[in-house]
Amino acid sequence: MMAQKNTPRRAMLLAAGFGKRLRPLTDVTPKPLLVAGERTLIEHHLQRLAEAGIRDVVINLHHLGEKIRAHLGDGDGLGMNIVYSPESSLLETGGGIKRALPMLGDDPVVIVSSDTYIDLDFSRLPATLPDGCLGCLVMVSNPPHHPTGDFSLRSDGVLGEDGERLTYTGISVLSPELVRYEADEAFMLRQVFDPAIRAGKLRGIHHDGYWCDVGTAERLDGLREYLAE
Repeated sequence: MMAQKNTPRRAMLLAAGFGKRLRPLTDVTPKPLLVAGERTLIEHHLQRLAEAGIRDVVINLHHLGEKIRAHLGDGDGLGMNIVYSPESSLLETGGGIKRALPMLGDDPVVIVSSDTYIDLDFSRLPATLPDGCLGCLVMVSNPPHHPTGDFSLRSDGVLGEDGERLTYTGISVLSPELVRYEADEAFMLRQVFDPAIRAGKLRGIHHDGYWCDVGTAERLDGLREYLAE
């Protein structure tokens, strides 16, 4: 399958975290390898990326990372090209992307939190960003566990801090410039999101389908029930 012209060429899946709230499950299984439906969480994302024509993938690893590498390999069985960015210490979401920049190139890249589930068509994501824009975040209406949301979405598609807020899904298209010059080695994406939003340099799209942040055993059970239906 050829990549669509409006689809980014490369994706990075964030898979290094400990999944502490899902212990004891995550004491022996990294959260991205928890099964929901007929696939692991990370494989749901890989399937949707492949369907959108995105074949080149970087995955960062830390907690039980060798299990993820052993499960997915080089991606050939999925029709993908997977390379890994191991972290000797956890670099968090922003630091993990910054560490992987030599593998990601200079074009905007799809970023996916692999401990989530979403029924998003990844071909909706932009391959390019407007001049001066550093990213496009996929937002959803606030779930019960996060009623206050994260950022507001203006009618022109620019994210802000005022007005009715939506929740960030952990899926985005980001310019490497967003993290390239951050001084810290380990940092959360929120550390670079906030100043970029205040400067009007982040955009958003509203996804009105299903999304689940698999942060607790109850939410994992809810996702499994949803997929069973």
